[in-house]
Amino acid sequence: MNHQNFAEEWIRAWNSHDLENILSHYAEDIEVTTPMIALATGGKENTLRGKEAVREYWRKALDKFPDLHFELIRSTAGVNSVALFYKSIMDKHAVEVMFFDGGGKINKMYAHYD
Repeated sequence: MNHQNFAEEWIRAWNSHDLENILSHYAEDIEVTTPMIALATGGKENTLRGKEAVREYWRKALDKFPDLHFELIRSTAGVNSVALFYKSIMDKHAVEVMFFDGGGKINKMYAHYD
């Protein structure tokens, strides 16, 4: 799958608010690093490890932001990775860099916000 198709599919999954559809893009050993985790945990951590921890975090996020809607601005490809630039929640812009494992699932992701 090329990076633009992946980006459009990923955005559609998030905009559907279907947590299992969102999680289908991620490996069991996913590692997510984002400043939003610190906001949710009171500054205790910035990284979540494992699909179950990520599932619980995103379930709370989807509940907190029922009108969540992402808008893709641009996607770029790297070595076994993509970077997506999109309009996120709270009128923020985000860049997410996602790295893929051998099975084509995201196993590491870093998010950046303005």
